[in-house]
Amino acid sequence: MLLRAYGIARSLVMYHGIPGRHRRASRLYGEFLGPGDIGFDIGAHVGGRVRVWRGLGARVVAVEPQPDCLRVLRLFFGRDRRVVLVPGAVGAEPGRARLALSTATPTVSSMSPGWIKAVTTDRGFARVRWDRSIGVEVTTLDELIAVHGVPAFCKIDVEGFEADVLAGLSRPLPALSFEYVPSAHDAALEALDLVDRLGDYAYNYSPIETMRLASPRWLDAAELRRRLERIRPRGRSGDIYARLRESGPIASTPGRTSD
Repeated sequence: MLLRAYGIARSLVMYHGIPGRHRRASRLYGEFLGPGDIGFDIGAHVGGRVRVWRGLGARVVAVEPQPDCLRVLRLFFGRDRRVVLVPGAVGAEPGRARLALSTATPTVSSMSPGWIKAVTTDRGFARVRWDRSIGVEVTTLDELIAVHGVPAFCKIDVEGFEADVLAGLSRPLPALSFEYVPSAHDAALEALDLVDRLGDYAYNYSPIETMRLASPRWLDAAELRRRLERIRPRGRSGDIYARLRESGPIASTPGRTSD
């Protein structure tokens, strides 16, 4: 029980307690979401993005399989009619699956055994232990869209299960993001290939939790792959952002960072 409380407290500090992060996140996500838009938060964890998106006036569909995180989400957003909490996970097809939980570091709980095996070679994961597992209900992005509508933006942060999530999507979305971990480089490239097949996307990259886009211009898929190859040896995780070119140009984001 104490270890579970420590893990959730650590996540709350990380996603709700760092000064300036909420402001930076609002600037970044304001490029994709506005009042009345729908945002899908796949892997909502303790609701850091939900809070930001609600501040932008968006409606949020937050999907989270971890019971302890769901308790936090219900405490923070359970009375907000413009937030829909979906217990469970998203994958290639509906059904049930096993979620490996890391009690002390719930941010890295995962449904991908291959991803867990890959990241254990990373020094940053040296102390992480996946100490138990639970069964969870699985839906698909297509099913979520059928119920809630097409999101203006979809964040996918599911610790190596991103490609499985994208495999359950049959149409391009206006904009989305998914996680990149250098020690699981191939998993990210698989997800990138799936996005690229869905539509004519331009891409950018944000180093881990900086909430700033690294490139002053949006890239094609080949340019992004080359950039990820340069990032890979440094072990710098982050998020890949994709936006349909037909959605129009993105305004320059203040405070661009360099990779």
